[in-house]
Amino acid sequence: MQLMRIYLKFDFNLICKAVLQEQLDALGMNYTIHGVGEIEFDRRPTDEEDQEMASLLGNYGIEIMDDQQMALVQRIKDSVSEWINDEENPKLYNFSTYLSEKLDYSYTYLSSVFSEATYSSIENFVILKKIDFAKSLILQNNLTLTEIAYKLNYSSVSHLSAQFKKTTGLTPSTFQKIILKRKERALNQK
Repeated sequence: MQLMRIYLKFDFNLICKAVLQEQLDALGMNYTIHGVGEIEFDRRPTDEEDQEMASLLGNYGIEIMDDQQMALVQRIKDSVSEWINDEENPKLYNFSTYLSEKLDYSYTYLSSVFSEATYSSIENFVILKKIDFAKSLILQNNLTLTEIAYKLNYSSVSHLSAQFKKTTGLTPSTFQKIILKRKERALNQK
C-alpha cells in the first residue's frame, strides 16, 4: 500500500470564526463577533446559556475568559497572528501603530499588560510568530528568502536570517535543506 501525503494551508482566524458562528447560532442568541477573541451579545446570557456556551465552545478548545486582562492579552496575541498571516495587506506601517489602532489602547499600555501577564514582551512574541510563519513559508517551498523577508516586513534577508538563527538555532537555508532531505527520505521509503 502506497501512502499519500498532502500539505494544507489554512486560515486559523477564518476557521475559528466559522466554529464560533456555528456554535453560537445553535444557542439562538443575537451576537456580533468582534475579531476572533471577542463576542458582543445584545443581552446578558443566563447562567444556563453561559454553561451551554462554555460546553459547546469547549469541545473545540475555545475557552471563555473571565479575566479582562488575560482577555486583552489574548486579543493582542490574536492581533499579532492576524497581522502576520494577512498576506493580502502589505505591512506598510509598524506593528505598534496597527495594534494601538486595532485595540484602541496606547501601545505603552498594551505592552505593559502583555509583559505583566506573560513575562515576555510583545516584540518577542511578534518575532516568534514571524519565525513560525517564515518556517511555514519555507516548507511551502515556493518563495525565495528575499520574498519571505519582504512578506514579513524585514528590512533585509540578513535581518530575517539573524532572527531565524537566534530563534531556531538554524539559518533559514539550513532549515530548508533539512526539510528537503526529510522529504527525499520519505519519498525513497515508499
